[in-house]
Amino acid sequence: MDLKIGNLVLCEFYFSDARQSKRRPVLVFKNNLPFDDFVGIPVSSQIHQLHADEYVIEQTDFMQGQLPKPSKVMIRKTFVISKQIVIKHYDRLTPQSQQHLQQAFCRYFGCS
Repeated sequence: MDLKIGNLVLCEFYFSDARQSKRRPVLVFKNNLPFDDFVGIPVSSQIHQLHADEYVIEQTDFMQGQLPKPSKVMIRKTFVISKQIVIKHYDRLTPQSQQHLQQAFCRYFGCS
């Protein structure tokens, strides 16, 4: 699957026993890693409590507004993901929302 920065995708994560899995949405943050990997940031619809590194994304943050309900991006949980576990593509963040995500990431991790 061809991924672009800012894509919201659904990934199937397998538990250590490799028999059970859970599907979770992820935002593509960086897509130029070797070995068919990308850097992703988990997304959750549990927005009742927000931490300093989390921010809400809504339909207006996406190009076509296809987010089922307001969700949050959890920057502290950023990790490397294999493209092979991506099972669905939902939508893509607007350029403004991508810039906001980049700024929030840099505030949290101290990059420039």
